[in-house]
Amino acid sequence: MKKLLLHPAAKPLVFLLCLLPFLWLVYGAFTNNLGANPAEHLIRSTGDWTLRFICIVLAVTPLRTITNTPGLARFRRMLGLYVYFYVVMHLLSYSGFDMGFDVGDIAHDIAKRPFILVGFSAFVLLTPLAATSFNRAIKAMGAKRWQTLHKLVYVIAGLGILHFFWLRAGKNNFAEVSVYAAIIAVLLGWRVLQFLKKKGLQRTSNQRVQL
Repeated sequence: MKKLLLHPAAKPLVFLLCLLPFLWLVYGAFTNNLGANPAEHLIRSTGDWTLRFICIVLAVTPLRTITNTPGLARFRRMLGLYVYFYVVMHLLSYSGFDMGFDVGDIAHDIAKRPFILVGFSAFVLLTPLAATSFNRAIKAMGAKRWQTLHKLVYVIAGLGILHFFWLRAGKNNFAEVSVYAAIIAVLLGWRVLQFLKKKGLQRTSNQRVQL
């Protein structure tokens, strides 16, 4: 498994797999296979894939640690950029199909409907993460500041869940959003436990030094 993750073909393969949902939607649009309301299907599907990729990105570090496969880390940046790709597709689908790219109507809708405001806020917060995902940005910012900025992904995940929750509240259908919320809660919970464990080890080490 570790050798496969480091294979030169691994990254292109993962790139293609991540792109397949979008290609499938494009194919469906051209062949009229997106159901009775293609516009709604595109908006919902791109939103769903944004949340799925957020879950995948947050799962990289726990999986890397638990399975002792450091090679997984080399895919994290690409997966993070796919989060941004699908959220941009989601925003463009909403702006084009629902609002006809009318900037005034879009601004009014964002201010009027809380669930859209929350979703748009998640997009705004994602933008600097995508813009600083390359090595030069890390060097320019410094690793510590870069890591602090990219911890916004936890806030973005929460906003994504809240956006989806409010969207489904009108139909009183929370089954799917509950699954995403549970996955993200487990992944964030793992990080909290690792942080507490690290702090505990540091405290024990300091106490030994003092003795």
